[in-house]
Amino acid sequence: MLVLVVGPSGAGKDTLLAAAREALAGDPRIRFVRRAITRPAEAGHEDHEPVTEADFARRDFALSWAAHGLRYGIPGDITDDLARGRIVVANVSRGVIATAAARFPARVVEVTAPPEVLAARLAGRGREDAADIAARLARQVPLPAGVPVRRVMNDGSLAAGIAAFLAALTDPE
Repeated sequence: MLVLVVGPSGAGKDTLLAAAREALAGDPRIRFVRRAITRPAEAGHEDHEPVTEADFARRDFALSWAAHGLRYGIPGDITDDLARGRIVVANVSRGVIATAAARFPARVVEVTAPPEVLAARLAGRGREDAADIAARLARQVPLPAGVPVRRVMNDGSLAAGIAAFLAALTDPE
């Protein structure tokens, strides 16, 4: 099963993914995918495999998409893991969900928080001004119909967010 993790900026996806990766490190049933992005590695951004545009073009990806002037890719070898019945967890854009679900057995884990929590987290990063934050929060991309979705409301303690996220990843219902 391909578990597609989505959510708005500031929802805490990267924090929850890192905690889940650590908590489930010894579980051979689960693989956390490190996506390739045409962005240099830098502090404050998610853990990803930085690649050039030329390297990206030469790679075999199971899924790829463009967003915010960057290209993103999920490694092609996930098909082997999925064929063996593993749970493959990937941080993706909402725009690639329909394509992923058409190609693989998939479900979505949506990590979110109330708008005021998202705004505070984004402001705390210091990377965007108030107008940019408002524009991010106004951007609403609906989830495609027909793909099962588990929602994780990540607005409480870190421990509560991690517990809810782990349950969403490992419980197929």
